Amino acid sequence: MQIDRRTFVAFLAGAAAAWPLAARAQAPMPVIGFLDKGESAGMADNLAGFRRGLAETGYSEGKNLKIEYRWAENHNDRLPALAAELVHMPVAVIAATRSSAPALAAKAATSTIPIVFQTGSDPVKDGLVASMNRPGGNVTGASRLTTALVTKRLDMILELLPKATSIGFLVNPNGVQTAIQVQEMQKATRSRGLALHLVRADSVGEIDTAFAALAQSGIAALVEGSDPLFIDDRKHIVALTIRYKIPTIFFERDSVVAGGLMTYAASFSDSFRQVGAYVGRILKGARPADLPVLQPTKFDLIINMKTAKAIGLTVPPTLLALADEVIE
Repeated sequence: MQIDRRTFVAFLAGAAAAWPLAARAQAPMPVIGFLDKGESAGMADNLAGFRRGLAETGYSEGKNLKIEYRWAENHNDRLPALAAELVHMPVAVIAATRSSAPALAAKAATSTIPIVFQTGSDPVKDGLVASMNRPGGNVTGASRLTTALVTKRLDMILELLPKATSIGFLVNPNGVQTAIQVQEMQKATRSRGLALHLVRADSVGEIDTAFAALAQSGIAALVEGSDPLFIDDRKHIVALTIRYKIPTIFFERDSVVAGGLMTYAASFSDSFRQVGAYVGRILKGARPADLPVLQPTKFDLIINMKTAKAIGLTVPPTLLALADEVIE
């Protein structure tokens, strides 16, 4: 069969035009790892925030990006193996969320794959980065500054109970950030003329003992210190606050969703959005060492009205007006 010159040239031109399109269509999607210390349950809002951040940089799960999820289900001893799985795939970036533990496990597993953390503790003291402005290495991320909000949480619980004269403060004596939190709380209660009842617990058993003591102390309200132990024992602590009818402000949203009275904290979903945006920027070529650790830009006051009624509290309209979310 003979093909005239004009037909042959047209064929070559069409093939040349189609080849790049076919090559792009067959190019594999980048794969990122998502390593979390907890469970997938209750993470819908946070994951939506993470995907919003990815979308800001042009990425959409299932369209031009694949995500491999790994959940430690609150067993930190599982994190090293889960991190190793992601490294051996290998993934292009690892998002390590809800505490420093997943990021530390990922950092121990790789010094080359970029890691974007999300934590409420100090990433410098935790050994994740060299400094907030110049992280160095393959790690950067977003900090929720939970330890820096002690005074604000005290003020919020006083909005609820303006006649309070004695405040309890629950801390883990072995916590990395405990000393700083205690200093902040002592300073804040002293300047407001309040008595401070400091209660320490470094195990689940001691939490029961601590609440039994708090119930006898005559405190008007309790501020929960920031610590991973209190996340792991969240439901138990919430149940104790209701059992003893102790108005409590928690340091993270999930405790209020689980039935706790109230929280004031950096927005979790917005913090996840920041992580997603950094993952997208890294996929586009940014280096973690050049991306400063992000600080929170949105804070949420969340009040659980069902719990307020259960412990016999009337929430002032002025406080309700300040709330970003009210759980009925």
